[in-house]
Amino acid sequence: SITSTVQVNATAGFSIVTFTGNGTGGATIAHGLGALPHMILSKSRGHAENWAVYHQFSNATPEDYYLALDDNRAATDSNVVWNDTAPTSTLITLGSQDKINKSSSTHIAFCFTEIQGYSKFGSYKGNITSGSDGTFVYTGFKPAWIMLKRTDVADGWHIFDNKRDVDNVIEHRIEADSSSAEHTTVDWCDLLSNGFKLRYNGGGVNVSGGTHIYMAFAENPIVGTNNIPATAR
Repeated sequence: SITSTVQVNATAGFSIVTFTGNGTGGATIAHGLGALPHMILSKSRGHAENWAVYHQFSNATPEDYYLALDDNRAATDSNVVWNDTAPTSTLITLGSQDKINKSSSTHIAFCFTEIQGYSKFGSYKGNITSGSDGTFVYTGFKPAWIMLKRTDVADGWHIFDNKRDVDNVIEHRIEADSSSAEHTTVDWCDLLSNGFKLRYNGGGVNVSGGTHIYMAFAENPIVGTNNIPATAR
């Protein structure tokens, strides 16, 4: 119902959408992925507001909740962000809240769908209260970059990569929601051939019993026509 301008790379499962809000709950925009979005990062360009984040695994009903990329808040129940409506393979439904759909304001949305061998979006439970034998998360590839967020309580967005740490254990962490310098004194995780393993018993990445979400991208993507799920072609 809102005309959007879409740039899309279906092979990478990524699109950039720009649109002008109308302030109406239930308005829709096209995302161009041809598959269900697993994660959406949206920001008003016309006024000061938090980012609005959708992650398919943030909750049992993720369309009822939102996160903020520039804020450490837990998954927050709101019917005026995603309008309590799950995205489809073609459309994103917007609520009436200014951060996602302010009338006459320009907005941008970065949309991701999972591509086998290249990207992975999911959730895991923290499992340790001491020691370094944390949760292992299977991605099906060796990650080059991961971002983790605890969603059941307030905690930051933690980013790790294989450029600042060229081998395990990964010790350098930056946070999307903080202007702090990177942390370099903790053994956080290992980036492995088929996933990542947490090596720290807290810090928002492996709190025992806590719910955490992640997005991960491969070091050596294995993506081609034969590897792309039919829903993403």
